[in-house]
Amino acid sequence: MSERKATIASRVGLHARPASIFAAAVGEQTTEVTIGLETDPAEDAMDASSILSLMSLGASNGDVVVLRAEGDGSDEVLEALVKILETDLDAE
Repeated sequence: MSERKATIASRVGLHARPASIFAAAVGEQTTEVTIGLETDPAEDAMDASSILSLMSLGASNGDVVVLRAEGDGSDEVLEALVKILETDLDAE
């Protein structure tokens, strides 16, 4: 299983527009990806392709989240997803 940490860069956190963009990017992948706050246990991780899960996570600007994926290409998938989270999507 691959794992990456990312710091939420969007000013409003992982809500509405940033969550929608991120969920769409995850949904394009063939690898199942989970997300959770760094402070939460791994078993509490949520489906990263679900906008409702992302918004209920409550990740704010500066919070660290953990992305996990398993399977072929999971390292590359996670690297691309980290870049999205570490971009201020509200500034675009």
